Amino acid sequence: MTPQAALVELLERLGAQQGAAVHVGSGDLNGWPVDAVAAMKSARLLVKTRPASSIVCPGCERECAMPVEVFPTEKERPARAFIFCDKPEDMGRIPVELSRLEQWQMTGGTLAGVVARLLGFSNLPQTEGAGKRWGLGLLEGKESKGTVTLSIENEVTLTLAGQSMPLVQALTLSTRGLKADKDALLRMVEGDARQPASGVGSAAWRKQTARTAANARYDKPGGLREKKKQLCEIWASGKYTSRDRCAEEECGALGIPFSTARKALKNTPAPKRSP
Repeated sequence: MTPQAALVELLERLGAQQGAAVHVGSGDLNGWPVDAVAAMKSARLLVKTRPASSIVCPGCERECAMPVEVFPTEKERPARAFIFCDKPEDMGRIPVELSRLEQWQMTGGTLAGVVARLLGFSNLPQTEGAGKRWGLGLLEGKESKGTVTLSIENEVTLTLAGQSMPLVQALTLSTRGLKADKDALLRMVEGDARQPASGVGSAAWRKQTARTAANARYDKPGGLREKKKQLCEIWASGKYTSRDRCAEEECGALGIPFSTARKALKNTPAPKRSP
């Protein structure tokens, strides 16, 4: 995975959350390039937040989402964390490394602040539209000017002079850090939204980067493809009498939205049941 692909994944998650906080655990960060993670933290795109209170349990293959109980440091004994299994397998007390509870977060507001700084705006972004839009600042071209607005409604976009573009077309993450393409926005304010024809920064390059990131996330171990397969296997087992019930009961344990789970079960064969 490239640094840009990691950025695309993070922004997609923020778009799905409509600008609300996206929490990123150590498991996610370990799958991203080290340079990309360092650059995100350095730019304050990711800010450390409180430890997770629940995680996917490593105790068995069920991978249940379970609460974690943390025991603080006592005299010479270091802090410890455990999951107490209450499932039929009864795995008992399962130790959890404290590093697995570490979390970082990004919100629409923090992203707006980062982009505003990269574009050279000195004032704080102004929140608009029930926390889904932020006015970043006034961008002046040679003959025209306009306010740059960040919007997060399923997709993260920049709007300027009546035109919009996905933020990933103006924001680039590489081993050298996070950069905003101010020239692309200046072309927009002057009425010329053309992108470089080819190479790094071009529309084709960004589109391919986004596609590569989506495929990598979908196909990786524990990714969406594997979770959909697990859900279909559960449905085929005959454990549930309806697809809605199966999706509702299992989506939390698999860590996917109900709508995604229900869509995965659409048109799947009915399970074979004993007469």
